[in-house]
Amino acid sequence: MASDVGRIVPPGPIPLPLPGFLDGEPFTDLQWTTFMAIMDTVIPSIRREGTKSTADPEPEYLAIPNADYDATIEELKQKQVVLLDTKSMEEYLEERASGSSLFQQLLKRIFKEQVPEQSRKGLSIVLSTLNTRLGSYMLTGYTTPIHEQPVRIRETIIDGWRQSYIPALNIVHKQMTVVGKSAWLRSSPTYQKISGCPQFPKNSKPEADFKYDFMQFVGGSEPETVETDVVIVGSGCGGGVCAKNLAEAGNRVLVVEKSYHFTPAHFPMSEQVGLNNLFENGGTLTSDDGSISVSAGSTWGGGGTINWSASLQTQNFVRKEWAQDKNLPFFETAEYQSCLDRVCHRMGVSADHIKHNHGNEVLLEGSRKLGYHSKAVPQNTGGKEHYCGHCSLGCGSAQKQGPVVSWLPDAAKAGAKFIEGFKVDRVLFDDLTRSKAIGIEGTWTSRNDKGGLDGPASEQTTRKIIVKAKKVILSSGTLWSPIILMNSGLKNWQIGRNLYLHPVNMVAGVFKEDVRPWEGGILTSVCTSFENMDGKGHGVKLEATAMLPSMFLTFSNWTSGLEFKKTALKFRHMNGYIAISRDRDTGRVYADPISGKPRVQYTPSAFDRGHCMEGVIALAKMCYVSGATEIRPFIQGVEPFIRDHDNMKPSSDLDDPDPGVTDPKFKAWLEALQRNGNKPPAGTFNSAHQMGTCRMSAQEKDGVVDPKGRVWGTEGLYVSDASVFPSASGVNPMITNMAISDWISRNIAKELRTGGVTESRL
Repeated sequence: MASDVGRIVPPGPIPLPLPGFLDGEPFTDLQWTTFMAIMDTVIPSIRREGTKSTADPEPEYLAIPNADYDATIEELKQKQVVLLDTKSMEEYLEERASGSSLFQQLLKRIFKEQVPEQSRKGLSIVLSTLNTRLGSYMLTGYTTPIHEQPVRIRETIIDGWRQSYIPALNIVHKQMTVVGKSAWLRSSPTYQKISGCPQFPKNSKPEADFKYDFMQFVGGSEPETVETDVVIVGSGCGGGVCAKNLAEAGNRVLVVEKSYHFTPAHFPMSEQVGLNNLFENGGTLTSDDGSISVSAGSTWGGGGTINWSASLQTQNFVRKEWAQDKNLPFFETAEYQSCLDRVCHRMGVSADHIKHNHGNEVLLEGSRKLGYHSKAVPQNTGGKEHYCGHCSLGCGSAQKQGPVVSWLPDAAKAGAKFIEGFKVDRVLFDDLTRSKAIGIEGTWTSRNDKGGLDGPASEQTTRKIIVKAKKVILSSGTLWSPIILMNSGLKNWQIGRNLYLHPVNMVAGVFKEDVRPWEGGILTSVCTSFENMDGKGHGVKLEATAMLPSMFLTFSNWTSGLEFKKTALKFRHMNGYIAISRDRDTGRVYADPISGKPRVQYTPSAFDRGHCMEGVIALAKMCYVSGATEIRPFIQGVEPFIRDHDNMKPSSDLDDPDPGVTDPKFKAWLEALQRNGNKPPAGTFNSAHQMGTCRMSAQEKDGVVDPKGRVWGTEGLYVSDASVFPSASGVNPMITNMAISDWISRNIAKELRTGGVTESRL
């Protein structure tokens, strides 16, 4: 076996620092001490029994007997294809989370900026309670404060919270373990050294990028006014299509974006800084009850910059539902199909050039062996092979034809202008009718004098900006478009409601071979056998998922620090999969009363959870028939299925045939999995798709926008993004979003051309 520890790697993307954040501390010194004690239990220092250290007193590390320690080292060595030296593994086991200043910095940023103030105060109360004898006894069963306990006792306390009959303690367990794993996987020097996962793809070469010319402003106490024909709020998949169509129709178009542009030379970003630079709320947005984590793009190009290239058109049963049940006949017309085909053609969408990685091959072959239906997923990669697993943090090759590479350059060539760092506060209406949109108002924040986003806020210029326009299009996404409408004084009860999230459960399969899951296209295959489980289009699709450590292992089960560290080292032998539900039941988005940021109120329903569970079982079967040695659903309380060595050999004896998924031990495990269930907080749910909060409707009482995207009760104001979906799309929403935006923007162009008089065939 060859070692790749300490190998020399070629130069990669231009490194970036973390963006600046607010001054001050999220907790008191004593609260922080307690918090770090919990983090050092989630990710503990593990040493031989009898180890003496002046740097760390005994309560700060987990001591295990020499024989167990040696057995752990040997076990890890045997399960690695790549040879790891003993010294590197001992350093890895010895590392504790709080020993990294970056780890602490990431956590302070999360709790200072990204966690809602109400939630931060709630955790502060828990931490303070743990520091009192009575409070400690109530929450831990011990009068000794948790930060004074040895790691082994702390570990039993934290695992006890998982099993507690008090729901609040179940949630504390989940939140503490998730945040600890996430920050450590992004900051650990030893894990990054020996996991084998590179920070960027092999042979990554940035392509020539389009040179954007963003408008700049000087500081001032009075608002700066800009005039245009059309202002588009948001640069993502909806906004990009609208910008191209309206600019090419001869209109003055201005696209404004609250986030910032990064070139392909900066991509893919590292896990340390990528979440904070590219994702909404630093990638830490969760529902109010903590039942589901929500990932959304927040960068120039929006979700189209960080998505996985999957380009699936709206399916017939969804189009039929929207046309017939929702009374929106457009979705069954040839015109809508033309919109779908037009956006796919612009991005070179095709399945002809796909090279499947190991994870997607397992899904395709596992489906075949089980009699399930599966197929390749078309990619928006310009008709080229795109073998990159890092696109969740930006595409360095610029082959992924998202808005930044395709639609927005087209708009610029037709004369469109752009502003980055412009957070829109509200839509402006005329004084006479109070219903005709005449522009937007917001605050522009510059980069610092070095062109970066790091450092104190004092190094950046801010200016109030007013944009006057004939037409206003909100393409700010399902999270922000309803917030802007509410901030603008609109009172429609439907605004922010009808939130669909496509909730997913995850499964990891561990294989003997060197999988290297970070290589290859992320989502190039899909199993569709379970997509219509109720006869009304609700069910799950089974797909591969992004395999970067902090985006996957963060959500794995935690039972002890040692077990998690052992599991994390199996990463290069893992494939990850998702059972993604087309949800029937909904939630809502509303503004946080203090920060004004979007808050999510959503709990996966028993109906939708049931579909996810069926998907988890099917994924487990796929992993089994594909030779996985371990199968790990990300559901607390479920032990991983560990394959017997004897069951790994296919039987050729007709009198003793291979039982496959009917193996009694595997069947018993599946039954235990079903009994455990996936109800939160045991079930870990995630969402990368948000839809419906400004839904399109045939009547004003049923939605937020009319069949052409105009906000009900207004003139000149439109929404054009995934928030207008009448219900969940059931597929990755990019193509549906773009097709609807193509339709909306072409109708707006007609209105502008004819002075507001248009005729529709539909």
